[in-house]
Amino acid sequence: MYRLSGQVQHYAWGTTDAIAELLGTPATGEPQAEYWLGAHSSAPSKLSDGRGLDIAITEHPALLGESVRRRFGDRLPFLLKILSAAKALSLQAHPSRSQAEEGYRAEESAGLARDAVERNYRDDWPKPEAIIARTEFSGLCGFRSVAAAREALNLFNAPRELVAELSGAAPLEHAFLAALELTERQVRKVVDTAHTYAEAGGPAGRDARTVLQLARDFPDDPGIVAALMLNRVDLQPGEALFLGAGNMHAYLHGTGIEIMANSDNVLRGGLTPKHIDVAELSRVVDFSPEVPRVLHPVPEGPGISRYPTPAPEFAIWEVRDPVAASVPATDAPRILLSVAGDLRLTGTDQELTLETGQAVFLPAGEAVTVDGTGLGYLAGPGD
Repeated sequence: MYRLSGQVQHYAWGTTDAIAELLGTPATGEPQAEYWLGAHSSAPSKLSDGRGLDIAITEHPALLGESVRRRFGDRLPFLLKILSAAKALSLQAHPSRSQAEEGYRAEESAGLARDAVERNYRDDWPKPEAIIARTEFSGLCGFRSVAAAREALNLFNAPRELVAELSGAAPLEHAFLAALELTERQVRKVVDTAHTYAEAGGPAGRDARTVLQLARDFPDDPGIVAALMLNRVDLQPGEALFLGAGNMHAYLHGTGIEIMANSDNVLRGGLTPKHIDVAELSRVVDFSPEVPRVLHPVPEGPGISRYPTPAPEFAIWEVRDPVAASVPATDAPRILLSVAGDLRLTGTDQELTLETGQAVFLPAGEAVTVDGTGLGYLAGPGD
């Protein structure tokens, strides 16, 4: 096993203190939005010997195990993150594997630089993901029913012609795309109405507080109105959400542990200063209404529980107050991150302790026993 250090991403929506506190580093006043643990080429983690994890895998692909290499090639299939949002993230969705491969080929053929601002597909992988709340955590996830969307838009005085889109063919798609074209004046009318319901209970109050937060974060952005067509989900610590390909979502605030396929492909429609491509976004989004399912970890053994996520690229386990908890050898690599307390790892010929914010990379074939009074998250490939 190898100690592993990640990289902080300083996106504008990040908090200034939560990740620094977890890592035990001084806060600089600069936003710290994400801490990446993995082998993505944009921000690869480093092993204790100073090598990038991506380089180590290239030089020694046996670290992945034969089964992972057969399924995914010589690439770590998952990416583990700490995410901490002070402001809302963009309205966004991620592509399926076929959509990512097609989009990547098209942009490569067009000669678009991989770091170009207008680039949508920086790799050819899908990006399913799950978020596990560490604090109270709120987000928008998937489309409401047509009836619920209509009720919310009417309540907040959205334009009549926008509401009328919900009575036609492909109602949520047409209404959502129409909302992204609203004028600043039309958006302000909705925001002004939200003040009326800011102290209300029930769905009206929750929607009003969502609108007012988005208006503070992104004044006059039409995504504020589009957000009324999405489900709001408020997670308590330990609860999780899975977001598959095509799921329209936007995290609002809070700190969590995020696990995803090893990709950085994001299609954005609003609530961001970054590149927006509504046409491409609409091509990948699933506009079907859904009821978000809040996930809880399912015990698999003393001190170890697994979140029921369906993606083949990743799986994630909670490791809580383990007493000789067994992490058996498998033909796959894993990463273990401590987020509270100390976790003591005992391998065949090595022992180490993970303090809060520290992580370790377990190559394929590595078995460890975990003890301690603390909390960690173990990430690996899915089934």
